[in-house]
Amino acid sequence: MKVLSVVGARPQFVKEFAVTRALRDDHEEVLLHTGQHYDAEMSAVFFDELGIPEPDYQLGVGSDTHGRQTADCVVGIEEVIEAEEPDAVLVYGDTNSTLGAAIAASKSSADLVHVESGLRSYNREMPEEVNRVLTDHAADVLFAPSERAAETLQGEGLPDERIHVVGDVQYDAILAAREHARDASTILDDLALPPGEFVLATVHRPRNTDDPDRLTAILDALADAEREVVVPVHPRTEQRLQDLGLRSEYAAELRLVDPVGYLDFVRLLDAAARVATDSGGVQKEAFFLDTFCLTLREETEWVETVECGWNALVDADPDRIATGLTAPKPDGSKPSLYGDGTAATRIVDVLEDGPTPERVEPSPIRDQ
Repeated sequence: MKVLSVVGARPQFVKEFAVTRALRDDHEEVLLHTGQHYDAEMSAVFFDELGIPEPDYQLGVGSDTHGRQTADCVVGIEEVIEAEEPDAVLVYGDTNSTLGAAIAASKSSADLVHVESGLRSYNREMPEEVNRVLTDHAADVLFAPSERAAETLQGEGLPDERIHVVGDVQYDAILAAREHARDASTILDDLALPPGEFVLATVHRPRNTDDPDRLTAILDALADAEREVVVPVHPRTEQRLQDLGLRSEYAAELRLVDPVGYLDFVRLLDAAARVATDSGGVQKEAFFLDTFCLTLREETEWVETVECGWNALVDADPDRIATGLTAPKPDGSKPSLYGDGTAATRIVDVLEDGPTPERVEPSPIRDQ
């Protein structure tokens, strides 16, 4: 079996780390990096730290409008599909790279495979929401991370035989990365951070960075926290703070640091008392690492983490942020929502069987 895997942004590199290890044992994988994240700290460092094979193709699409970036992905990926003739094109998540690959694959004879399908925020103002819905409805094989995600797909009329509940490949990755990070990362010593005594924060979505009122409300609330707040600053956020003339002001109140590598970030997230984030991937990583999460959005794709009490939707509301920063962690055991850390193996097993008229049922996911 020959699989063309398409990645372009941080969450996809992490998921690829898990899948490529399972896939390359017995099959041929061609890896394509669109270049949607082109900053070295947001891209190349993940390949280095996680041992992901060097991409066979680099499109270098870079930053642009959503339409142009997606179009560049379509053209470049179509050329690679024509040259490589893969059996399947595998895409992750909800980026413009994902949608570009979905369009190109759907026009070819290759099967389109969507990992992390069935997630919905129900906010069509988010480009990611449009990307994931369109990709799901074009895909031949849908790998859902949870039963709820599968039910969403079924509710939208997608054929049951395309849907496979396999768990979450990000859980596979975080289990391996957590132990590696505890041994290899020196970030806590470098920043003189006692475990459990600081808050980690990430802010990067345009909804928060492009609205000065939202951005300042979030940062002001974090600056009022009792614990020290460490903020690895995304390039988009860095530019916005510079444009607003607020970089120096917030640097005096918050620990603003350069973007960190994946292992360093996992170590920070594992050791933090709380995390405040607008990232979908970080919400889920926090859940896996038992770190209580404040989501700086009005909605989330990971509704199960909110329902079980490990995630709080606080938007850009200073009062809700302040309450979340001091709220205790949930009592009782944490539920098993996203599998047992063997999602990548399940994905390969289904692909080996190939699309069939009958739904392929992987073995039941064990409890944690």
